[in-house]
Amino acid sequence: MGKKHKVYLSFGSNLGNRIANLQKAIFRTQQQVGLVLDISSVYENPAVGFEGDDFLNICISVLTPLEPKALLDTLLDIEQEFGRVRSHGDGYSSRTLDIDIIYYGQEIINTDDLVIPHPQMQNRNFVLKPLSDIAPQFYHPIFEKDTRNLLQECRDKSKLTKTKHKLFKDRIGLFSQLQLISIEGNIGAGKTTLSTMIAHDFNAKLILERFADNPFLPKFYEDQSRYAFPLEMSFLADRYQQFMDDTSQFDLFKNFMVSDYDIFKSLIFAKVTLQREEYNLYRKVFNFMYKEVKKPEIYLYLYQNTERLLANIKKRGRDYEQNIDPEYLEKINRGYLDFIKSHQDQNSLIVDISEMDFVQQPEDYETILQKLEDNILSSTI
Repeated sequence: MGKKHKVYLSFGSNLGNRIANLQKAIFRTQQQVGLVLDISSVYENPAVGFEGDDFLNICISVLTPLEPKALLDTLLDIEQEFGRVRSHGDGYSSRTLDIDIIYYGQEIINTDDLVIPHPQMQNRNFVLKPLSDIAPQFYHPIFEKDTRNLLQECRDKSKLTKTKHKLFKDRIGLFSQLQLISIEGNIGAGKTTLSTMIAHDFNAKLILERFADNPFLPKFYEDQSRYAFPLEMSFLADRYQQFMDDTSQFDLFKNFMVSDYDIFKSLIFAKVTLQREEYNLYRKVFNFMYKEVKKPEIYLYLYQNTERLLANIKKRGRDYEQNIDPEYLEKINRGYLDFIKSHQDQNSLIVDISEMDFVQQPEDYETILQKLEDNILSSTI
């Protein structure tokens, strides 16, 4: 294990979803630079030195194994990932993300590429104020003054406003702002597998649909018209009881809840399987129950094409599922998509996983997590 260095970085953004840019930049720093230790409050200030929208600025501290030049290169790559193009000319411009190295331990570095401590930090209120949140007594190795003294002596009196935004060191913190994520999908889509992975990786309470012992299910696949109504009614009663029990008992040692079903699936399946009169009766009972259940903050729908669904169903080898009609699966898919379209007030996220394997391919799992991350940031920040 090589030596790790404590570094202080300044982040700023004045283009696009500024707070989301900062939060995602912290996550990339955690992934590519090192352990994020502290995050300052978020401050807003006018653009300095050019005409542009107001900036949001923060400072963070990171424990990194990277040497100074490697650290600089990595941070420039992160900036570029966010669409930042650094020019070699004079002057400043708006940017989605700006990252500066303020301190690299107590080291003094002066090369053509890199000057540490940052040569302008003592003149920038928007650096010193957030830095004083996390390192008030850190001594500047050249000026031999701590952050509080530098802030007091700073001549930059431009307006700086502390905001109410809260940023998190990692996804666990961000996801913990939720109470419930429901992961839905057709038969064989992989919802239970994904729910289990997320619960494990983010310390969530796992809520799984329990239906393997439903006595009507094998009979339904043999004779749909005869057993559809008792099957759907028994599913509804079971789901309602289970969901109410599971979601009303919050586990104090878990960060949030993730479920591999949403109670509304009962209505989607019932609409496909029931006759019109049966469905109308069923819906009356359903509407009464649906008012009572907890609604998810994110409704994640895993879309898979029918060919892939059939392959997954065959692979998991449940006898009573082996003769499922492809047309039935297509109707279920359409039912889910119609439900999502007709519930615009619900925070729905559709991810097409037809070409993904999030169990065997870590990058596919990461793609899904990033989509969840983006959804949370756009809806809660």
